[in-house]
Formats: sequence, C-alpha cells, structure tokens
Amino acid sequence: MLSMSKLRYRIKSVPLSVLFTLLTDSGYNIDRMSRCPIQDNCSDRSVYKTVGSLSCSNMQTGKLLIRSVITSTTRSFSSMAGTILVQARDPAKLSVEIENAIDERRYDDTWKLFEQHMQMEGFPRKSIVNKLLTSFTESFEAKWLEKAYGLVEQAFEESKHNLLEKETLIYLSLGLAKCGSPIPASTVLRKLVAMEQYPPVTAWSAILVHMSLTAPGAYLAAELILEIGYLFQDGRVDPRKKSNAPLIAMKPNTNSYNIALAGCLLFETTRKAEQLLDMMPRIAVKADANLLIIMAHIYERNGRREELRKLQRHIDEVYNLSDIQFRQFYNCLLSCHLKFGDLDSASKMVLEMIQKAKEARNSLAASTFAFDATGNDKFARDRNFMNLEAEAKRVLQTLLAKLQMQVELITTEHGILQPTERIYVKLVKAFLEAGKTKDLVQFLIKAEEEDTQVSNDDSALGHVINSCISLGWLDQAHDLLDEMRLAGVRASSSVYASLLKAYINADRAGEVTALLRDARSAGVQLDSSCYEALIQSKVIQKDDQGALHLFKEMKVAKIPRSGHQEFEMLVKGCEENREASLMSKLLKEIKEGQRDDNGVHDWNNVIHFFSKKRLMQDAEKALKKMRSLGHSPNAQTFHSMVTGYAAIGGKYTEVTELWGEMKSFASATSMKFDQELLDSVLYTFVRGGFFARANEVVHMMEKGNMFIDKYKYRTLFLKYHKTLYKGKAPKFQTEAQLKRREAALTFKSWVGLT
Repeated sequence: MLSMSKLRYRIKSVPLSVLFTLLTDSGYNIDRMSRCPIQDNCSDRSVYKTVGSLSCSNMQTGKLLIRSVITSTTRSFSSMAGTILVQARDPAKLSVEIENAIDERRYDDTWKLFEQHMQMEGFPRKSIVNKLLTSFTESFEAKWLEKAYGLVEQAFEESKHNLLEKETLIYLSLGLAKCGSPIPASTVLRKLVAMEQYPPVTAWSAILVHMSLTAPGAYLAAELILEIGYLFQDGRVDPRKKSNAPLIAMKPNTNSYNIALAGCLLFETTRKAEQLLDMMPRIAVKADANLLIIMAHIYERNGRREELRKLQRHIDEVYNLSDIQFRQFYNCLLSCHLKFGDLDSASKMVLEMIQKAKEARNSLAASTFAFDATGNDKFARDRNFMNLEAEAKRVLQTLLAKLQMQVELITTEHGILQPTERIYVKLVKAFLEAGKTKDLVQFLIKAEEEDTQVSNDDSALGHVINSCISLGWLDQAHDLLDEMRLAGVRASSSVYASLLKAYINADRAGEVTALLRDARSAGVQLDSSCYEALIQSKVIQKDDQGALHLFKEMKVAKIPRSGHQEFEMLVKGCEENREASLMSKLLKEIKEGQRDDNGVHDWNNVIHFFSKKRLMQDAEKALKKMRSLGHSPNAQTFHSMVTGYAAIGGKYTEVTELWGEMKSFASATSMKFDQELLDSVLYTFVRGGFFARANEVVHMMEKGNMFIDKYKYRTLFLKYHKTLYKGKAPKFQTEAQLKRREAALTFKSWVGLT
C-alpha cells in the first residue's frame, strides 16, 4: 500500500480536473464554471484550472476542501490510485505507448490508449492519428475499419480534418470498399473532394471497382462519376494552369468509366449508366474496346437500336476486338432487333452467321480467351498509386467476365460467330406470336439448308410443330405442316402422328380426316400408335365398320405394333433427363415468357429524344399518343419525362402532377417503380422543396428495400434549403404551413441534420 507521503507526492502531479472529480464524488456541488488561479503552498508556480462553485475570494477554503477530500479518501484511495494515475499520464508518454501498440498490432490496447488521450487532450498529433488509421485499415477487420471511419467522422465534426492526410484517407476508403462497406467508402472519397484534397483517378478507380461488386456500391460509383465529372464539364478546368494539376489528376478516365458502367449493367441500373454516357463527350473521355462493348450492352437494355447501329460502324473499325467482344456486340444487336419485333433483320443476321460459319468452318484455328482475376488483400502502397491502377484493371476483368456470361444468343466456334439454340427459340416464338407462319417455315428451311444435315425427325421444324401441339396450338401446327408441304419439305411421320392424336383427343373429326388425307397425299406412312388411336376413336363413336376398315388397312400395310414413342413421353423424358433440346427450351420460353409490346420501345425512344432535347411539350404529346394507341408506359417512359423536367429546372409542379399520374397508373396496371425512377423523382422534389412528396417517395423506396444515397440528399438540402425552418415555429400558422414545416423537418431528420 502507498505511504501517505508518497501518495501526496504523486497527487501533486495529478491534474486538478481529477481532483475536482473527487470533489463531485464526495458530495460537493460543482455546477458553475469559472477560471481562477489557485496558489499551491507546496509550489512556487500558479496553477490555472477550471473551478466549480469555488470563487477567488474564498480560495483558502477551496484548498482546505481539496485537502479534506484527500484525507477523507485515504483509506479507499489506494484502490483508486491506479485509475487516477492512468488518467493522469503525461500525454507525450501516452502518445509513445499508442505508437508502440500500433507497431505491435495490439489493436485493443491501441484503441484504449487512444480513447484515454482523447479524454485528456483530445486528438493526438497528426502523425499518430494517421498511423492509427493506417494500421486499422490494414487489419482488414470490419470492427477496426468501423473505428477508423468513426474517427474520421469525429475529426470532421470537430473541424480537426487538417490532421488527416490524403493518402491515409484514400487507403481507408479502399479498405472499406474491399470489406463490403461502399457507403462509408464513398463518403470518405466525397469528403476528400470537399476539402480539396483531390484523389488521383488512378487511386479512386480502385475504390470504385470494389464498390461496384455490390448493388448499393455500383449505384454510388455512378453517382461519384457524375459528381466528379461535373467539375470538368465543358472545359471548366484549364489544364494549362500548374495550380490545377492535382484537380486534373482526379478527372474520370476510360478505366473509371468502364468500372462504373459495368457495375450499372450487372445491377440493372442502365438508365443511370446512360447518364454517364451522356457526360462522356462533355469531359472528353475516349472509348476503348471494352467501353464500346459496355455501351452496346447499355443501348440494348434501354432499347436504343439506332445508337447500336451507329456504334456498329466503330465496332467494325476497331482492330483489337476479341472474339468474345464481337460476340457480345452482335448478341446485343440481335436482341435489340427482337425487342422491336424486327424479325426480318433478326432472321437475316442469323442466316448470315450460319452462311459465314459454313464457309469458314475449317479455315480458322480455335482461339481462346483467359484472364486472371485473382488478387490479394494486401496494400502495395506507392506514391503515384500505380499499383492501385493495376488492381482496378484486374478486378474490372471479373466484372466484364460476368457480362460475358449473359450472352445467350450467339456463340463462337473456332473464332466464328454462330447462333445458339436460344436465338432459334426466341425467333420461333416471335414468328408464331406475329402470325407469320410462312416466314417462319422459310427461315427454318434456309437455316437447315445452310447448317449440317439432320434427319426429318430431328429437324427444327419438327420440334417447333411438336411444341405447338404440346401447347394446344393445333391450328398453328397444321399451318406449319401445310407450309412445309408447299415448300417441298417432307415432315416425318412422328409429326403427323402427334398432331393426329391431338385432334382425336380434342374430338375434331373434320381435322382428323383432313390430316389423314394430307398425310397420304404426302406419302407419309402413319405408325401403329396412330392407327390404334384412330381405331379407339371409332369404337367410342360406335363406328364398328370404320374401326374394322382401319384395322385391315394397318394389317395390309404390315405396320408393326411397336410404333414411335408418344410425344408426351418424349417431353417427360426431356424434363427428367434435363436434355437441352430445342423443343423443351421452346416450351419453357412460351409458357414462362411474356409477350413483348414492341411498340413500347419505339415510343420510349421518341419520348426519350424529346426529353433529352428539353422539348417537354412534344414529350407530353408523345406520351398521350402512346397511351391512346394502347401501349402501356413503363418505368423507363416516366424516367425520361422526370429527367427532362429536371433538366429544364423549375418544373416541379409538372413533376408533382406526373407523380400522381404514375401512382394511379401503377395501381391499375402491372407497372413497377424501380430505384432509378424513384431516385429521379426524389431528387426533383428535394431540389424544389416539395418535402411532403419527397417523404412519400422515401417511404416507398424504403418499403421496397431500395438503396437511397442519403449523403447526396443531405448535401442537396444544405445547398438549397440550409436556413429553412431553422428558428422557432411562429405562433400563428395555417394548417398548410404547419404541414409543410413538419414535412421539411421530417426529411431533415431523415438525412441526419437534426
């Protein structure tokens, strides 16, 4: 136990703040703060400290009280001494201990010591703060990354952000992004830009690529490109000025664009991606081969067929495109033809591919494509962030590989484009839905002529007819058979058998007779299962003579009892064995797929054109005409309208009216609101100060578990409504004024400003 003399000696070095804490704990009321000198008899120096209710006039009493507390707590002070002495450490010594704990990677001790320093002196010196942040970042543990981020937030709140180094924050942002925390990662980047510590694009591209592996991160990545790109639009920054060099180094480049756009594609926010494409020429970003293919994907998703056709000229001129990139582009073009119901262009593309493949089948060697998307989680730090740039490019390849996996309609064999079964399925479905039976037969005949020889039983036409029969489309199946016969193509007996039995089961005697006549005139010999079905039908109809006639005919023709397997068994076998046959795929496509309204894509393009040109009266007329023709607008339609109004500015009433129309339309139809549409509506309402409507949109987005960029809306509120409803509410308000105030305060609270 400490002796009294030693204890008093140590107490001399204890800050008075600790002693005033003891006063409080001993029952003394310390509720008023003043600053007075206390002359200590044991020292020649004056000690300045905050004192509670002790005033300068009764300073002697104050000293007696302190000594009284020390004396009265001697018995229990031994147990408290350790705690007091920890709190009373020299800040310089504590800083050394923090550094030692960091070097030894004792994160728990580091944090405890750091908290003690914050309680005593506030933030330690700059080098220690950055060393701590770097150490926590390199731990790659969520707990310590969260602590590091919280520390950065505190530094900004206390206006101590001058303690934070740019490189430290860049690597913290990267660490957060890598560990699946894109929201704080983006916030750190935004704060760097706000404090004009501009991160070079080689660095923030690496952060972007890891953010883009999640849906919220991909959306934020696109927002960051738009925010940073805005600074450079239309030559706002003069690159000739040396002082602008750090800012110029931050300018978005082709690689950062590839990353953000690939993320938008993977998480289906392609209208946001198109906003990035619109910005490209305004900040002079050049497209490379990857970017051209990504653009093709975006145009296909958004139904921009004319843009795809323009892009085709560039694709044909690029010399370094790989087979996989060619395949992706033509897959996008073919898919877009189908979206617009342009079956002539689509079928022509397929036939050209088959013909070229036939001509060059044996002339080219196989080509391969591989990439290494592996990496490690260690930071390879360098002053110019070149290692981060290499990492960004490597991870980008994993994003692009995921896009390649979405190509369904075209494949490559020995470097040659070839159609897949999937495109046949989609074309057949489109031809049948359009009632173009003759065109379908001609297409399939030409395709089989160009392709390898197959038996009649395995022909695409046979599969299509059997699929129609299975779906109950007996008239279409019969029409296809007629077109085949007129084109000089002989159908197999199994096809006739399937349709015949379907007619029998449907009790369509007239069609049975006509089909039998067609089969005999075509020289097709029916199998035993057909005769058995016909005989059974006659028996049910009590036509004994007819049944006997068929039996004799079967006997004369020497038809064996074991005929072809029934179509229903064939379909069942396909399902059980998971065979990827054309027929089973077609059945699935027709049963599960919804019929496309091709006109919607045309009208969406018209409305998008007018909205982009800010011709909103023409856009409104187009929307009205679209609906009058029976085409239902979708989220893309309304998104074009909202962004068009927002681009003009001040059209908040029009957006409010459109919002009401959208809600009414959605409740009466199958239209669904998506994140991109609601985000554009929310932005317009917040910009215009329509907070009741804004809260409505927020509620809808949160109910649908959609990501909302709160940082963006907090910034927007501070920019345009910073002083709104800051003071006390007036005593007299109308009900409307009260509701507006409440709505604004609710939104302000939601973004974290209260």
